[in-house]
Amino acid sequence: MFNPWFDVALKAFQLGVDAQSVIALRMIRLASGGAGAQNEAQRMVMEKITAVAEAQTAAATAILNGHEDHEVVSKTLGAFDRHVRANKRRLSRK
Repeated sequence: MFNPWFDVALKAFQLGVDAQSVIALRMIRLASGGAGAQNEAQRMVMEKITAVAEAQTAAATAILNGHEDHEVVSKTLGAFDRHVRANKRRLSRK
């Protein structure tokens, strides 16, 4: 039978790759300085707080609904993944 943790590992790997892209794009934006860099820094902090809150909510909901451990982790990664992918799209087009 297929190991469900393999899917979690793939999701975590993809999240890591996407996060590295976002970090690189953000560093370019921050290095440019000015008001845009200041706005990006403030946005970055608020987005991290929001992403952690959503991930905690997803994990707690999955636990309370009796999901297995790998499903809890997958749902938690999904919450972070949505934010990372949105940032990647936003930062790539400007």
